[in-house]
Amino acid sequence: MGTKTILIVDDSEDSRLILSAALKAKHYRTVFAADALQAISMAQWARPDAILLDLGLPGGNGLIVLQRLKANTSLGNIPVIIVTAAAPEVAEARTIEGGAIAFLQKPVEHHKLIAVIEQALEKTSKKG
Repeated sequence: MGTKTILIVDDSEDSRLILSAALKAKHYRTVFAADALQAISMAQWARPDAILLDLGLPGGNGLIVLQRLKANTSLGNIPVIIVTAAAPEVAEARTIEGGAIAFLQKPVEHHKLIAVIEQALEKTSKKG
């Protein structure tokens, strides 16, 4: 099994770097997008194995990005994990209904993040 690629979509460079460091420690490759437009184009270009998506993005919020990813036939099967500072009571149900596989509140515990990613990748490898 080759190195898995994770797309991190977050407008905060600090958040991208923190998440990337946690993922690289577990031998994942990371690619980045800082806004809604970049998120879709980077997903099409990189074909990541999973996407970490923040909800508060310039150029369109994360819910719109989630809808566009799930509506795209070539990207719709990529597991999307929401990693956001948004209040779960407001956003969690909407993101899960929209197709996200998990909702994690910032600051996210790294072991929890890795566990959710590994679970998502295991599910998708069984489908494929």
